[in-house]
Amino acid sequence: MSGHLRLTGLGWDDAFAAAFEAIGPGANVEPARVAIEFNYLYRVWTAGGDLEAAIAGRLKHRAARRSELPAVGDWVAVRRRPGLDRGAIVAVLPRRSAFSRRMAGAVTDEQVVAANVDVVFIVMGLDPDFNLRRLERYLLLARESGAAPVVLLTKPDLSDGVEDQRAQAAAVAGTAPIRVVSPKLHHGLEQVTAHLTPGRTGALLGSSGVGKTTIINRLIGGDVRRTQEVREADSRGRHTTSHRELIVLPNGGLLIDTPGMRELQLWDVGGAVRETFDDVEALAEGCHFTDCRHRDEPRCAVKAAVEDGRLDVPRLDSYRKLQDELAVLARQRDERAQLEEKRRARILGKAAKKHIRQKRGL
Repeated sequence: MSGHLRLTGLGWDDAFAAAFEAIGPGANVEPARVAIEFNYLYRVWTAGGDLEAAIAGRLKHRAARRSELPAVGDWVAVRRRPGLDRGAIVAVLPRRSAFSRRMAGAVTDEQVVAANVDVVFIVMGLDPDFNLRRLERYLLLARESGAAPVVLLTKPDLSDGVEDQRAQAAAVAGTAPIRVVSPKLHHGLEQVTAHLTPGRTGALLGSSGVGKTTIINRLIGGDVRRTQEVREADSRGRHTTSHRELIVLPNGGLLIDTPGMRELQLWDVGGAVRETFDDVEALAEGCHFTDCRHRDEPRCAVKAAVEDGRLDVPRLDSYRKLQDELAVLARQRDERAQLEEKRRARILGKAAKKHIRQKRGL
């Protein structure tokens, strides 16, 4: 396989090629796609094979936010070290899509889970893992990422009401396709591969123990990735996947596996709210007040819909919780921006004073 064809098989196209040329890569710099991320150490794929790469110091210091550093699925510019299968990532090419969440912990920052993804498979078990509220959150992030969401419902053998649960998921998913699959029994996986034509990238997202690893093993054609049985009591299990990884499938499609994420903190999903909560947003257009929060305001069309049974109470509660969460996040992001501006002002002030002292010979 030639270098050009190898890159094309990894999702490379004219748009990425133009972006690479625009950065003026220089000598010994070549395009590569991030396949595995271990903190700040990466395994990347190039036209000539894979190599280990670290972030160049200039890129690390230039990045204002963690989200500007490489993530699995990113196309990057790598400077290869002569004679070694190692290199330095000197630039991240503009992303076509980015699945992001808020970083865990007290830090208000964005974590890019997967980049340049065409389709996001949201995997949920038809067992105690089945949770419509969590599905809403995954749909929000998937749609905001720019990728197309597809819902995969696994473990139908553990459900007494598959069609009922499928209908519940469809009511929440809107236009996103719903597929019932049983990877353990080799059933329905053609519905996954249909979305992953050669060079097209998908990402598997869902809680630990829902069957993501089994799906990958079946698509690859062997049990090459370790699976972990889950507890019957609550369908929970330890994370089988401990890091994000880009995998090439036998049919030429690509798939990003991710560690299980039961708790999913939202980041910037404002633009996806209308599509994911289209029923609530449509009703809100009939509210008397344009800034109605659907709580204590009079003549609220959304509360009226709840009272006459057109809208479920849990659905409205989820929408309200989302609005509260986004309001808190917006305040925290503003506060962080102000602190960052003050930090930059201090750095510039110190640099200016140092320049003046040097000019005066002090």
